[in-house]
Amino acid sequence: MRKAQVYRWQIPMDAGVVLRERRLKTRDGLFIWLKDGEAEGWGEISPLPGFSAETLDEAQAATIAWVNAWRAGADLSLPEWPSVAFGLSCALAELNDELPQEADYRAAPLCTGDPDELFAVLQAMPGDKVAKVKVGLWEAVRDGMVVNLLLEAIPDLHLRLDANRAWTPLKAQQFAKYVNPDYRPRIAFIEEPCKTRDASRVFAQETGIAIAWDESLRETDFTFTAEPGVKAVVIKPTLTGSLQKVREQVAAAHAQGLTAVISSSIESSLGLTQLARIAAWLTPQTMPGLDTLNLMQAQLIRRWPQSELPCLGQENLEPLL
Repeated sequence: MRKAQVYRWQIPMDAGVVLRERRLKTRDGLFIWLKDGEAEGWGEISPLPGFSAETLDEAQAATIAWVNAWRAGADLSLPEWPSVAFGLSCALAELNDELPQEADYRAAPLCTGDPDELFAVLQAMPGDKVAKVKVGLWEAVRDGMVVNLLLEAIPDLHLRLDANRAWTPLKAQQFAKYVNPDYRPRIAFIEEPCKTRDASRVFAQETGIAIAWDESLRETDFTFTAEPGVKAVVIKPTLTGSLQKVREQVAAAHAQGLTAVISSSIESSLGLTQLARIAAWLTPQTMPGLDTLNLMQAQLIRRWPQSELPCLGQENLEPLL
């Protein structure tokens, strides 16, 4: 006999988390729990404000409609909203024992402000030193100086940068001007430096700094193509859709010789542990981008290893069915 529940949750965020000029005070989302006989599965549905096409209320309505039909015995196709399709597909994959348990809990530490905080983390990091720096939030010249300082101070460091299409071509060049050309090969890639794909391509060709596609993956005219200067694609499953679609995108990227990076959309600890399992399964050679838990003030249901944040249980969730 099938059983299911949909829960709504809210986690306070650390002060200072800004997404597309919007301060994110709480992270809100849904959990879906499915049970069929002795098997059960969980999934997270948490549209990211400013990035997801759907609102949380739209995702909730679609989720409840799907769950009610599933409990009644129907086997429906997944809803179109990406966050809903992803969360439901994860719950079904757990239910059917199709999501491997092995997880990649490595995370490229995220530098959102003071670079001194990153130094301490990197000095203690065993093996490959890979970190992520958000750029484009401040002046491009400052970003260039910070990146140059990090690469100069830690000779075995490789950086992933994320600009979220913040720069004009002029600002992108101002950034590059302050990064020593000898250090540029240690920039693994910069995600979407410019407002258009063509401008980003020109930036890569003129500076020798590799780029990665992120937002472009969700545009209708995007195709996975090997291009000069393009090194990687960043796949955010909550913004992508079902597990099947995520698998297809990873396969398409690998077929073109591109690195595929599984990345967070600021999911809860439950969602992040599932992303770590997906990364170990689909991109085992590539460190995922999952270092967002510390932006929150608590974990939910499942713990992230080594996190000291309190973990809240099912009793802290709001059941909707």
